Amino acid sequence: MTKETKNLEFTKETEGFESKLQNAKKILETLMNPDITLSQSVKAYEKGMSELSEAQKILEDAQIKITEIKG
Repeated sequence: MTKETKNLEFTKETEGFESKLQNAKKILETLMNPDITLSQSVKAYEKGMSELSEAQKILEDAQIKITEIKG
C-alpha cells in the first residue's frame, strides 16, 4: 500500500467520523424539538445511536492502528 493510498484511507475515515458526529448532532437538535411525535422521537433516537455507534467503531479502529504503529 502506497503512502497516498494510506492518506486517502485516513481522509475517508476522518470524514466518516466527522460526518457521523455531525449527523448525531443534527438528530439531537431534532429530538429537542417539542413538536416531534413519539414515533419520530424513537426513529430519530435509533438513528442517532446508530450514528454514534459507527463513529465509535471508526474511533476504535483508529486507536488500534495507532497502537500498532507505536508497537
